[in-house]
Amino acid sequence: MSASSSPAASPPSEAARAILVGVDFGRHSAKQGFDESLDELALLAESAGDTPVAKVIARRPAPDAALFVGSGKADEIKLLVQAHQAHTVLFDQAISPAQQRNLERVLGVPVADRTALILEIFAQRAKSHEGKLQVELARLQYLATRLVRRWSHLERQSGGIGMRGGPGEAQIELDRRMIDERIKQTKERLKRVQRQRGTQRKARSRNGVFKVSLVGYTNAGKSTLFNALVKARAYAADQLFATLDTTTRSLYLDQAGASVSLSDTVGFIRDLPHKLVEAFRATLQEAADADLLLHVVDAASPVLDEQMVEVERVLEEIGAGGVPQILVYNKQDLLPEDQRPRVAIDALLRPGAGEPTPRVFVSAVDGSGLAELRGLIAQAVQASHLNDEADASHADDDGDAAVPPTGSH
Repeated sequence: MSASSSPAASPPSEAARAILVGVDFGRHSAKQGFDESLDELALLAESAGDTPVAKVIARRPAPDAALFVGSGKADEIKLLVQAHQAHTVLFDQAISPAQQRNLERVLGVPVADRTALILEIFAQRAKSHEGKLQVELARLQYLATRLVRRWSHLERQSGGIGMRGGPGEAQIELDRRMIDERIKQTKERLKRVQRQRGTQRKARSRNGVFKVSLVGYTNAGKSTLFNALVKARAYAADQLFATLDTTTRSLYLDQAGASVSLSDTVGFIRDLPHKLVEAFRATLQEAADADLLLHVVDAASPVLDEQMVEVERVLEEIGAGGVPQILVYNKQDLLPEDQRPRVAIDALLRPGAGEPTPRVFVSAVDGSGLAELRGLIAQAVQASHLNDEADASHADDDGDAAVPPTGSH
């Protein structure tokens, strides 16, 4: 009997008890992220409805081909599973389908990696039609690579005389074709929704609306800041990926005497699965098409520098790396008194940026710094109008130079 079909593999209706596992590959694998505290994985688990009960850290020069952590560490994890009566084991890094299958056989409980966990949270949180389609596409693409583990009970069956494979292989091929067809259908449905969103963006552009998008690491307080700025009621909570769907509202700025379009987008996270970035490209396009990005940073986070780097990486990936930014250091109310900034506004030189980026310290909860933030947005709007007028003036000058004066010979 495969591990996935054993009685221990079926979690009860209450929150599943989870063992968290992180592997440090040191300098040998820069692409494999490692969080020694496993705090973020614990937050992801809680966001998915699980209860972390133990943490395991392994150190290896490279992943074990069969069990990722090696047989000795797998046995150690199995003992923890039994001691805590855990229902699942969650890995902080991506594991292959074969490694997942082997681990489930050894541990006797379902195993999931960081990608699967994030996909599960996204599936729970997506509310809009577009969001649900995006999550469905990402989950189908992820599942397509994992078909080998779905039919382990058939793998031992051999085919008859003259047959190349048994029922297991045939079933996998049937499933692959079915999933491929669903992926194709979902992509088509998503394209239609994306065209509608594109039409809406073009309408805003024709109206000359200045577009501002909130971006940032998940749980940096983007939705709370969004609500504070536009007096909206977008869902906000102290959890990872509280909101997935883009919300756009009009924000009036007294200093500029004009309104801007303000959009709240999905949060970023370390090792955000590439398929999710691809699936949410239409939503993230709001950031790429913006005139200004408000990069919201959790000022109280001990790893804010790493989080900012990850946000910048995803912005580059979606083509928004060159959009002007204002750094918004949020949650200053959570900082100790001796760590709070002495000035509300300064500037910070971001890696790769040609000149310092404006930075403002705010608290979306108590409202401090919001007036200064509105002032910085207004300055960006006014600068944009000046640039537009200068471009128009240059165009007129070019036109005058090209057309000879009346009556000239």
